Amino acid sequence: MAAITAPARPVRATPSASSSTLGVTGLTALAPVTWGTTYLVTTEWLPPERPLLSGAIRALPAGLLALALGRRLPRGDWWWRAAVLGTLNIGAFFVLLFLAAYRLPGGVGATLSAVQPLIVAALAFAFLGERTTRRRLVAAVAGTAGVALMVLRGQVAFDALGVAAGLGGTAVMAVGVLLTKRWGRPEGVGVLSFTGWQLTAGGLLLVPVALIGEGAPPSIDLPALGGYAWLSLVGTLLAYALWFNGVGRLPVGALSFLPLLSPAVATLLGWLALDQSLTPLQLVGFSVAMASVAAAQYEPRTGKAR
Repeated sequence: MAAITAPARPVRATPSASSSTLGVTGLTALAPVTWGTTYLVTTEWLPPERPLLSGAIRALPAGLLALALGRRLPRGDWWWRAAVLGTLNIGAFFVLLFLAAYRLPGGVGATLSAVQPLIVAALAFAFLGERTTRRRLVAAVAGTAGVALMVLRGQVAFDALGVAAGLGGTAVMAVGVLLTKRWGRPEGVGVLSFTGWQLTAGGLLLVPVALIGEGAPPSIDLPALGGYAWLSLVGTLLAYALWFNGVGRLPVGALSFLPLLSPAVATLLGWLALDQSLTPLQLVGFSVAMASVAAAQYEPRTGKAR
């Protein structure tokens, strides 16, 4: 007699994570939200044309403070691993980001950074053997288009070196995220110490590059001091601690969409604080980008016939 089998359950889309994971997603999303304040703080309070100095001041003091609070130094292989991660996630990323900012209109740079989900998907498949879903590929393309609608203005000028730096910075950060995910965190090491290792390594790389590229630091007034304090303590120390905690606990495919929140926040702050216009097309782009971020946090549950 043929065995009687239960009918297959239909495949349906459900959240890919429990409520606790959704909470981690919300906390991790605060990192790119704070990064979205960088443009406003930089243009309103910081010395002009000193992006590398700003990057060094953001990273190194925050890293040293995290080391002092965490009271843990790397051991064994983690000395070179922390140096590699700090270079990718902080040092090299900042240098390439600022080079792109110098040579490209801001909207072009933001649009290039929005292709990170596509780069992460390609690298995850090539090096980790992880296949992304069609849903996330569509969301990645839609997210890039949404950011472009938000930030691109008028005639767009393309510079080959600037485009290469923009894509390189996005790729460097993507590799950093994948390596952070692959290596994880050493057992018994808190996220604060882990963040401090990378910020210190990245900051030490940025200091000589800033001195060579921009010369001696200028005088810093009280508004600039407040701006640097915000970027270092909130936009870097707190933001990267939340970010690296999320990297360790969230699927890399979903995580790679969260930086799309950064240009969205920058656009909204420009409208609220700088009296910049917000066109209907920008609102469409904002909605598309936010929808792509939300869609990437869900994936279908696979069902098998029993």
